[in-house]
Amino acid sequence: MSAPAGTALPPGVSLIDLHFGGRPGVIASYVFDTGDGLAVVDTGPTSTLGALEAGLSGLGARLSDVRHLLLTHIHFDHAGAAGTLLERLPGARVYVHERGAPHMISPERLYASAAQIYGGEMERLWGEMRPIRPEQLTALSGGERLRLGHLDVDVVYTPGHAIHHVAYQAGADLFVGDVAGVRLAPSQTTRAPTPPPDINLEVWRQSVAALRERPAERLHLAHFGSYPNDPAHWDGLLSTMGRDAGRVRAGMDAGQDFATLSATFSQELLAELRAEDAALPGLYELACPPWMSVQGLMRYWQRQATRPGQQEQV
Repeated sequence: MSAPAGTALPPGVSLIDLHFGGRPGVIASYVFDTGDGLAVVDTGPTSTLGALEAGLSGLGARLSDVRHLLLTHIHFDHAGAAGTLLERLPGARVYVHERGAPHMISPERLYASAAQIYGGEMERLWGEMRPIRPEQLTALSGGERLRLGHLDVDVVYTPGHAIHHVAYQAGADLFVGDVAGVRLAPSQTTRAPTPPPDINLEVWRQSVAALRERPAERLHLAHFGSYPNDPAHWDGLLSTMGRDAGRVRAGMDAGQDFATLSATFSQELLAELRAEDAALPGLYELACPPWMSVQGLMRYWQRQATRPGQQEQV
């Protein structure tokens, strides 16, 4: 059902700050009224589910008004709460790329893999990840046009950050997950989040090219906020992506181990952010820990080295 009479959402798209790690401006969900219940783009992790519910309440809606969960990809900071939500919303449906769908139905391997990285911090950071019943899930391949209530929502396949990444366009609004980068303030140059396991810079650039061609006015980023769809946003993303990848490859070519490379990379990246806004380094380390970007780029370059004749130029 739609939002209660007299308490409908404001027209257009509303941002809900999930206050990840107790800080504003790190992870966002987006919500809009379809005329057939509310759509939420990226649920965030289960650890921030209370903030999502409070954000809906602040907009004059209730969790029970949600009918559609649009996931850009299945990483915990974007999709961790989806299963828990659907247990509470038996009439709702989740949409996710077909490569990510099996992990949402059976998230045990995904959770165990993340636990190897986060260890005892898993519960505090992310909370649990509950399985989704197949009958509540629609698997996407990209290119679909979803009819949600009175709205048409286009699905765009956008790999690069993750092989199972999609973006959604509803009218002038383009919901881009992580493929349009991390931008935590208007003053910040957009940066590419590059955690393992399947970063692919070549196809990421192709995804950027496809999104730049779409007739959208606004970009809605999970990390963090809504920005005009202007060339400077995309140019900044491509520039920093190439620079960061080049730094990691140069360190690897010099024989640096992960610890050394990560320390140098983090210091340089955070200094660049600090020059743009003194508050950015602390927020960025929550939204996109630099050491994880190093891990992803090292894995990318190692894969490239096994593909003779296909090494990328940064």
